Amino acid sequence: MPEPSLELLMQMVQKVLDGQRDLREDMREVKSRLGRLETDVAQLHVFLAELSTRLDRLSERVERVERRLDIVET
Repeated sequence: MPEPSLELLMQMVQKVLDGQRDLREDMREVKSRLGRLETDVAQLHVFLAELSTRLDRLSERVERVERRLDIVET
């Protein structure tokens, strides 16, 4: 085992700091990607809500047409 020295200790500390810097960079990327995912999910919710509204209106229109043509099933 090498003799403990200030140089060896500094090398070990530098490795830890390098690892910490890499983790920090990875965390920034993860946060950025998560933010984009959250935005995409929110946009999907808006799209689905709009689609639901359109389907409701279409259903109402079909019901009116059926009533006018007197083809409503009982």
